[in-house]
Amino acid sequence: QVQLVESGGGLVQAGGSLRLSCAASGRTFSTYVMGWFRQAPGKEREFVAAISWEGQSTNYGDTVKVRFTNSRDNTNKLVYLRMNNLKPEDTAVYYCAAKFGSSKSPHASEYDYWGQGTQVTVSS
Repeated sequence: QVQLVESGGGLVQAGGSLRLSCAASGRTFSTYVMGWFRQAPGKEREFVAAISWEGQSTNYGDTVKVRFTNSRDNTNKLVYLRMNNLKPEDTAVYYCAAKFGSSKSPHASEYDYWGQGTQVTVSS
C-alpha cells in the first residue's frame, strides 16, 4: 500500500511559480513510477507529468512541457512538481499518483494509488 499526500497548492498570479510536493508512505516507494495529473471543473483528468522510479526519466503533457519540472527524492519519499510561468488555464486540482511497472504512462487508469489533490489557482 502507498499513501500519497499533496501540498503546495495555492493562488498565484499569471507568470508566477509554485512547487507542489507529494509525500508518500510505504516501503516500496522507490519502485513506483510517480505521476501528476490535474482536473479542472467540468473537464476530464489530464496528464501532467510522470517520472521513472530512479528519477532519471520524465514524461510531460504537451501543455506543460518546458514550464513544469518533475523530480523525486527516494530517500525522503517525496515527489515534486515545479511549475513556472503559470497560466490561468493551469488552474485545477493537482493529483499525485503511483503505479507499478516501468511505463511512465499518461493514462490515469493505469495508476494504482492517488492522493487527495491540491488546488492550484492562477489569476490573470
